[in-house]
Amino acid sequence: MAQNKVLAGDYEGKNIMIGQQGFFSKEEVFLFTGFTKKFPLNKETVDSYELITEEHRKSAVSGVARGLVGGALLGPVGLLAGLSAKNKGTHTLAIEFKDGKKSLIEINEKIYKVFMQKMF
Repeated sequence: MAQNKVLAGDYEGKNIMIGQQGFFSKEEVFLFTGFTKKFPLNKETVDSYELITEEHRKSAVSGVARGLVGGALLGPVGLLAGLSAKNKGTHTLAIEFKDGKKSLIEINEKIYKVFMQKMF
């Protein structure tokens, strides 16, 4: 089951949820930085993102490859996150924000779909 939070990097431990900005607005994905502070994850705030994928059959080679991708993006913490196993319906994304901050997030299928719509 997805944690729906930032696993590593900037904003580590902060929650990610779906919500609405205004009464009549559509669903958006928000990163909560404080009790009442949040900002949307969309093309205005996210500079780039990369889906960290895994193969159906786990192998030492694919684990090392994921670890190298994580290590390149987020250093040693990303290396550990890249080596960990993932569940079906769980998506791990490396995100770089427009302000230069970087985060490794884990989200469920519903949040992933809304995120992808907002990034298109």
